Amino acid sequence: MKSLREAIEFIWDKANKDKNWLKHKVTNQEIEEVFFDEDKRINRDKLHSNKEERFILLGRTKKKRLLFIVFVLRKKKIRVISARDINRKERNLYEKTT
Repeated sequence: MKSLREAIEFIWDKANKDKNWLKHKVTNQEIEEVFFDEDKRINRDKLHSNKEERFILLGRTKKKRLLFIVFVLRKKKIRVISARDINRKERNLYEKTT
């Protein structure tokens, strides 16, 4: 995986600016916070990486909300595809590895 340290900027275009709030009540600020969680877990999304390489991130916001985030890297910028609360199975996986 490309280094996430190099990606310090987020792409919030018309297509993804408000969709996570409307669909899952997750703000863009919460999403960005998870990328700075020291205990975050990032894996390749092998099932959905046909056209471009996608990644799955599990991590906590500053208020300890656990989120499941799908994103891509584009020229050292992070473009979030989707973000939602993690489910029970994902929570167990996150907690086992932290």
